[in-house]
Amino acid sequence: MMEREFYVLIERDEDGFFVGEVPSLKACYAQGKTIDELLENMREVIELCLESQEETSSVLEFVGVQKISVHDKLANA
Repeated sequence: MMEREFYVLIERDEDGFFVGEVPSLKACYAQGKTIDELLENMREVIELCLESQEETSSVLEFVGVQKISVHDKLANA
C-alpha cells in the first residue's frame, strides 16, 4: 500500500467548526469541532474519495492558494 500526501484547506465556519477541503480531490470535505477532530475526519473522507476516484477519474494537482482583493460594495451598505 502506497502512502500519499494531500493538502487540506481549513476554514472556520460561523458556528466555530473547522471545515476542511482537499482541493485535489473532487467533493472531499469534512468538519470537526477541533483541528485534531477535523484531520481525523479528513483522513477517513480522503480514503473514501480515493476509492470512488479509482472508478471515475484521476486526481487533480494542487497548485497553490492566492489572495485576491476586491471592493465589496455590500460591506458598506
